[in-house]
Amino acid sequence: MEAQGIAGLTLEVIRLGERTPVLYFDIPATGGLDQERTVLLYGHLDKQPEMTGWREGTGPWIPVYEDGKLYGRGASDDGYAVFAALAAIKALDQQGIPRAHCIGVIETCEESGSYDLPAYLDFLSPCLHDVQLVIAFDSGAGNYEQLWATTSLRGLVNGTLEVRILTEGVHSGDAGGVVPSSFRIARQLLDRIDDSGTGVVKPQEFNCVIPPDRMEQATLAAGILGETLWQRFPWASCCDDGETAALSAQPVTKDPVEIILNRTWRAALAVTGADGLPPVAAAGNVQRPYTNLKLSLRVPPLVDGPQAAAKLKKILETDPPYSATVRFDYDSAATGWNAPVFAPWLKDALDSASQTVFGRSAAYLGEGGTIPFMGMLGVKFPQAQMLVTGVLGPKSNAHGPNEFLHVPYAKKITAATAMVIAAVR
Repeated sequence: MEAQGIAGLTLEVIRLGERTPVLYFDIPATGGLDQERTVLLYGHLDKQPEMTGWREGTGPWIPVYEDGKLYGRGASDDGYAVFAALAAIKALDQQGIPRAHCIGVIETCEESGSYDLPAYLDFLSPCLHDVQLVIAFDSGAGNYEQLWATTSLRGLVNGTLEVRILTEGVHSGDAGGVVPSSFRIARQLLDRIDDSGTGVVKPQEFNCVIPPDRMEQATLAAGILGETLWQRFPWASCCDDGETAALSAQPVTKDPVEIILNRTWRAALAVTGADGLPPVAAAGNVQRPYTNLKLSLRVPPLVDGPQAAAKLKKILETDPPYSATVRFDYDSAATGWNAPVFAPWLKDALDSASQTVFGRSAAYLGEGGTIPFMGMLGVKFPQAQMLVTGVLGPKSNAHGPNEFLHVPYAKKITAATAMVIAAVR
């Protein structure tokens, strides 16, 4: 960052006690603009675990640039963010275009729920002044053909469900039909949360009414994206060549509007990990004493995260089948975010930037992921405008194997962001 030679740049790594550190930068306004009116730029440097399944020649820590894509863990989520922020500011300064006071907050625990971030926001509050615009480079793109602004983010409850029925494993021939399987008990408990046939999350506490404007935006986005909304995923096929579409795995629905609403404004439960299950090659005829499942419950933007976590714990632990020992411990509970109405100046700036860079108008779409920072900022700066954007487009596969940064799109997003920053007065 220092090597970029941006005039007036102040750069600091801040660490409060034993908390995860924050990379902080401060760049004064240019062109005689008010130094108190601030653009706050956000990103994060921490990454998800490596994951297995990377294709030959690539890997989580092996940077490979191929066909305009930079492969590696965290390339698009969210290592590029600080570079995009500085490049946008530097481009404006090199062209002598006046811009607002810019501050950057790049955290290092976003993938763990941003639990340290509130303390840093309080600590940095005197430096932030009058925040006019927040730009977060940590979101998705419906395609690589236009600028996408995120209108909502889901909340998230992460935790571990433990089901224990025995103190030690026993012969399955001796116990089968007498001792209930801990895995079957876990299945019964999960049935309390979602319908195993449809995936619909049943408790009303985990759902909300979808606002009419978000329904309208989903319809417009569905018209732009169509079948790419489900084709973007790496579906398994019975055939190595993947050409027999009828024999490939299928999505829950192919209705593009329903796909958007399912992944942005409806709850969804996933089992993301397990303990107590030996590898297949090492499994014997043993009735296992316990099953632990890592659960990830995405909740709609208007559902309170901590309340959802408490409700999930109560549902899973109350009256367990066969009086098994059941415990659910949640390690994070984040509330989602619904963007404030875009001010006319910001909407005009987004459309102008997208038309200039891409030749198409900006588009608007909710995202299924969680950025706890946005909810925190919404509370702390209720009058600020919010631009949440990013490079997580089709097949970029953040959190999974073969994650890549679409470099040509990242360049265009950076240019469009510079134009939006220039519109702040």
